[in-house]
Amino acid sequence: MTMSPIKASARFVFPIIAAVIATLMGCASAPQQPSANNRVPDSKAAAPAAQPIANFSPALRCMDTLLLDYGARDITVTVEDLADQTRGGGGAAAKDLLFSVVSDMTQRSRAIRLVAAIKQSGVAPQYAVRGSMSLLDNQTVQRNGATSAAAVLGLDLTVLTTQDLSVVPGVSARNSVVLFKQGNGYDGRAEIAKFGVNFGLSATNGEVVGQASRALVELASMEIFGRLARVPYWTCLGMTEAHAGVSAEIQDWYDSMAAQPSEFVKYFQAQLRQRRVYDGPVDGVTNPVNAQLKDAVARYREALGLSREPKLSLDFFKAYLAADHHQIETKVAKSAPAPAQVNTVPTPAPAPATPIAPKAPPPAETVVVVNQSAPKNQLALRLGTVNDARRFGRGEQVQLTIRPSRDAHVYCFLQDENKKIIRFFPNRFQSDSRVQTTEGLQLPGAMRFEITVNPRGQETISCFATESDVLAQLPAGVNATDFDPLPVASLDQIRSAFLKVANGALAHETLQIQPK
Repeated sequence: MTMSPIKASARFVFPIIAAVIATLMGCASAPQQPSANNRVPDSKAAAPAAQPIANFSPALRCMDTLLLDYGARDITVTVEDLADQTRGGGGAAAKDLLFSVVSDMTQRSRAIRLVAAIKQSGVAPQYAVRGSMSLLDNQTVQRNGATSAAAVLGLDLTVLTTQDLSVVPGVSARNSVVLFKQGNGYDGRAEIAKFGVNFGLSATNGEVVGQASRALVELASMEIFGRLARVPYWTCLGMTEAHAGVSAEIQDWYDSMAAQPSEFVKYFQAQLRQRRVYDGPVDGVTNPVNAQLKDAVARYREALGLSREPKLSLDFFKAYLAADHHQIETKVAKSAPAPAQVNTVPTPAPAPATPIAPKAPPPAETVVVVNQSAPKNQLALRLGTVNDARRFGRGEQVQLTIRPSRDAHVYCFLQDENKKIIRFFPNRFQSDSRVQTTEGLQLPGAMRFEITVNPRGQETISCFATESDVLAQLPAGVNATDFDPLPVASLDQIRSAFLKVANGALAHETLQIQPK
């Protein structure tokens, strides 16, 4: 069985929500502040003293922690060749640097995976990075009343969606580094300005260009992926809302999401689930019935020192981005209501739209494992195929149907004929693992990949259901990027990992398929 991209992207349609309940959205935001631009230091004003740094490596480690803390995962990006306008191969070097920097920035989180090019046989990345590097020589800058000769090395990066190559709004980076000159060469000093702060680099004359280039790529990487994942990357540079550029960026984020209320609601649904104070759907929809979301918002606002009310406002957004969430989660846990009495009366699972378990034993080529001996009130999972298909021809597409006995989080893996194992749900197209029992789940459904049978041997699909979202708690070997081979030896190893984090509530079903 292979995973391949859907060729007609018209099947992938995003819902648009025109309105949102007033209790979950604040009043109109304040007027948008102008964004801060990065410029060569103004020749008419004295520049502030530069903050000396060797590189942005500590900030990269901070970003890794931020991505992990905010639950960013399965962000896949292809990198196009960066246009080289430096006459010295700078663009190609910048592309190599980008791979190196992102690797350093995601050692623990594994949130971002860069690929050199879109592979026709694989699942397409979500995003593409396009950009250019340029060098302006023979420039003059004013530093504290003195005129200095310099060159300016600039890097522009833009993020596009691979679905239609449209620009992702607000996800770009434009930065430059000033290389001070002495005679026909460099004097070893370089400066990068960001949000009104100058960062000063120092190196030997022969190394300053290379060091400045890497620092430029490090800064740009934090910026574009911080904006893409909506994590406060500026904190890793030692900045807060007190910096005008940071305040303007937060306002931009709020305005862009408030213009699409479903996006804002979905963001906080995902974030409050990450904080373990909400376990409802991440669908961008709110209504009077979703009391759990309202309660989670009110409790988190109170823990942040704001009024206790179910309101997604600008002050809440600012406080959320500035918070130490480990401390806040402790406060929220203390304010949690007492758990309700568990209803021990078994609730039968609703009948699926199409029968999954066949009336007669399946043919020898297919084995369906169903845990019939489990107690009725225990979490259970049904796994099958649309129309109860059991045999598939070479290259035939497979549509799976999955239904937990009650609302639960579902994770699905495929082991191919070579024993390689990948996770294909949740994935880059649907990051929410929660499946409602009334609706069930169809895979791939409208997601932009296909499951097709290959003729080379037996393959196994294994799905797990848990009461809460446990993906982030799984070990790195199991919690890796979607559609990538996992460094595990067997599906039993994955089951053991789930058993350790599921707190006893685990359903597991397996579907084995052989070609005709």
